[in-house]
Amino acid sequence: MKINQWMTVAALSVSAVFSTSTLAEDPMKVGFVYVGPVGDHGWSYEHDQGRLEMEKYFKGKVETTFVENVPEGADAERVITQLAKSGNEVIFTTSFGFMNPTAKAAKRFPKVTFEHATGYKMDKNLGTYVLRTYEGRYVSGVAAGMATKTNTLGYIATFPIPEVIRDINATYLGAKSVNPDIKLKIVWVNTWYDPGKESDAANALMDQGADIIIQHTDSPAPLIAAEKRGMMGIGQASDMSHFAPKAHMFSVRDHWAPHYIKSVQAVMDGTWKSEDYWGGLKDELLQIVSINPSLPEEIKTAISTTEAKIISGEIVPFTGPMKDNQGKEMIAAGHSLTDQELASVMWYVEGIDAKIPN
Repeated sequence: MKINQWMTVAALSVSAVFSTSTLAEDPMKVGFVYVGPVGDHGWSYEHDQGRLEMEKYFKGKVETTFVENVPEGADAERVITQLAKSGNEVIFTTSFGFMNPTAKAAKRFPKVTFEHATGYKMDKNLGTYVLRTYEGRYVSGVAAGMATKTNTLGYIATFPIPEVIRDINATYLGAKSVNPDIKLKIVWVNTWYDPGKESDAANALMDQGADIIIQHTDSPAPLIAAEKRGMMGIGQASDMSHFAPKAHMFSVRDHWAPHYIKSVQAVMDGTWKSEDYWGGLKDELLQIVSINPSLPEEIKTAISTTEAKIISGEIVPFTGPMKDNQGKEMIAAGHSLTDQELASVMWYVEGIDAKIPN
């Protein structure tokens, strides 16, 4: 072989090795889609905190992208499609209304791994994940049921989907377990994040006699409204104690990082499989945080005791016998709802004087 031929072959070999090495060191691209702003101090904020924690955990092996304020519907499908076309190997879509767009994208991009939060549609490359937020709501109900002076709690609801209906029920069940005279007032706002609407809803509930506000929405506006009127409330999704230090009883925090780390690691290892994952207090994906030190000792004790009993399995909120508010038996005696059954709860428990909107 002539010297110039040998140098060309050697150069090509070095180039090939370098390219393979560079490719191997490229970080895995992971995309996130949020329904609200990362600054909502609630649902989207905590998903983004999970993203950041996951990125830090992998120390340069993962590169993340997020798109915030994505409407549920056609816009979501465009965003998810663009993330897939941009080389993201894993895509997390984080709101119930992203379910159908995510399912469509999963079929179009079979080599991309998708995970959708709070939905139920699955595929070979599409899994689902959800928090047992009803566990935190049950604890909230116990604390609120003990603390209320009017025996009336206010609940700010978002959309009539199983996740929200479950949590309304769990709040009432927890409150009813300690206060037989409890009433639950519900206002629907048809939004996940709108501080103005949330504040108006909180005030409307307080005008109806509610002295403790529980919310499914994501801004601290309801807590701030409660503080202005000398009432109390419970933080949603993140620690909201600093927004209303007097009104804030505690917050139920969503801690997504462990799930994001586990899923991305599984994709890296080639072991990822589609599953319907539920995480709760036991897994520390749901956390009771910043209990107000000014609360009576009996309420602080009830909060920690109820949490411990849910973790141990002594309390399973949706266990029969249980009727709906029309008197029909929905859960037989001794039966606890399976995850599949929990995912289709679209009825109010006995005692809630309200109708689920269409």
